[in-house]
Amino acid sequence: MCGPSRARLNRSRSARGAPLWIPHRDLPEAFGYSQWVNYAQLLFPDFSLILCGYLVCRYTALNRTVWAQVESLVYYFLFPVLLFHSIVKSPLELGPASSLIGAGVLMGLTGIALAYSLPYLPWIRQHIDRREHAGAAQVAFRFNSFIALAMAERLTGAPGLLLLAVLIGVCVPMFNVGAVWPMVMNDPAHAQRGISRELIRNPLILATASGLVANLLGFRIPVWLEPGVSRIGGASLALGLLAAGAGMQLGSMARGKLLSVSLLGIKHLLMPLAALGFALLFKLDTMQATVLLIFAAMPTASSCYVLAARMGYNGAYVAGLVTLSTLLGMVSLPFALGLLH
Repeated sequence: MCGPSRARLNRSRSARGAPLWIPHRDLPEAFGYSQWVNYAQLLFPDFSLILCGYLVCRYTALNRTVWAQVESLVYYFLFPVLLFHSIVKSPLELGPASSLIGAGVLMGLTGIALAYSLPYLPWIRQHIDRREHAGAAQVAFRFNSFIALAMAERLTGAPGLLLLAVLIGVCVPMFNVGAVWPMVMNDPAHAQRGISRELIRNPLILATASGLVANLLGFRIPVWLEPGVSRIGGASLALGLLAAGAGMQLGSMARGKLLSVSLLGIKHLLMPLAALGFALLFKLDTMQATVLLIFAAMPTASSCYVLAARMGYNGAYVAGLVTLSTLLGMVSLPFALGLLH
């Protein structure tokens, strides 16, 4: 096996004394690592829903008129409930996970900065449409939290799942503001109403901010409400992915090839590498590093399409990026986790 020697690997230790990078054969069973993990199995449900929405919209009476109403329902009600519930259901114990949170926030800010920089890079800016970029930049740094939670549970068990829940609770508000900001800045209609006002009125930002405040204040959803709220969350994911498929126009991908490659390259290559760098910088232990790399390598959020479409941007193009990102997750997940050994 090429790479650093065992002595050098063992010198890279966390505060708890566990080696950060260790050979795959030495990984403890408690972390749930297995070379037979089927990443495609976790990603297939999302991809199949996108495909189903695409086929239903084009070959049945449930055409774009129907799906426009579905998008409104998801954007203004279902997704906000999902986000609020996702944040408040796990206590944010910031102290024990402070290093992981620091690494996750810096990784997220790196992804946002890379996505925002594309229209200013001299070898790219002539070939990028600013408005297309504003609606699609979010694809480079947002993530599918439910696939992330499923992967964390499989690979790290309950302790890793709790760490990821804390990371999601802290980073989702930052990512949602990062997603909305360029759309507000590049749309005169939104800019005239005031950037702060538009951000405050955005239902996804309202849901994440209120969820974070409620969590820190110790609020929990009553047990008798939990089943109904969970079902609303499940409906939002399914309908959001179906709507993304219904809105997808594959021809729009051909018009923005360079932008597509750049955004997906940030998401599935540079974000995992940034996560590796910050894991080393913060001396994360093996479980925390695993959680951070899972977080970095996730496919982009299915709500990217709904947000872009409801903000007046090219939702069809963003839907195509969501689909490609879901497929690329089958490559970026093994790549990111392979960086551990």
